[in-house]
Amino acid sequence: MSDKTDKDNDLRKVLSSLSKLNYINPDAIPDIPLYMDQVTTFMEEQLSSYKRFEDDKTLTKTMINNYAKNNLIPPPEKKKYNKKHMLLLIFIYYFKNFLSISDIQDIFKPVSERFFDNDSDIDLEYIYKYIFDLEFDGMEILMRDVSKKYNLAREAFPKMQNDEDNDILSTFAFICMLGFDVYVKKLMIETLIDSKRENKEDKQ
Repeated sequence: MSDKTDKDNDLRKVLSSLSKLNYINPDAIPDIPLYMDQVTTFMEEQLSSYKRFEDDKTLTKTMINNYAKNNLIPPPEKKKYNKKHMLLLIFIYYFKNFLSISDIQDIFKPVSERFFDNDSDIDLEYIYKYIFDLEFDGMEILMRDVSKKYNLAREAFPKMQNDEDNDILSTFAFICMLGFDVYVKKLMIETLIDSKRENKEDKQ
């Protein structure tokens, strides 16, 4: 297999990981309240494809108990979690990879307070589905951007004569560009959270 084919396979693997992304359809979530064991079993079944390693856990009992104690989700009703709890837990699953518990708490508190109850103007299920639809509508743009970064990284060190050195440096450049995207977006999210927090403190 040629060096070019090896590198093209790297890109295909990265894009394939994006194309496999999906979200839990609200219709797949049981309409009846679930006990903790049922919640963790459901999440494990639905999110197992996102795990990097086989031993990785999606959401554990300890995690969920901590989320309730830290007011990331409303407390369970008679030790049972309803569909809206499940939707919030799915959001937490994604956020916890790059935000602190306190930041997630700041994001979730106004959402839980205004839209968790059944008498809210907009249903939490509608919010969940609308947001994920927006994200996946933009997937094609994301894949094009990733491909562009990959090609730029491959051309970043044209003077390298050694193929192995070139592969090491182009891979490093690609990871750095993707990492910078993560850093910048995380910075923007934290800025938004801090701004909302400051506005709230000013009004008190």
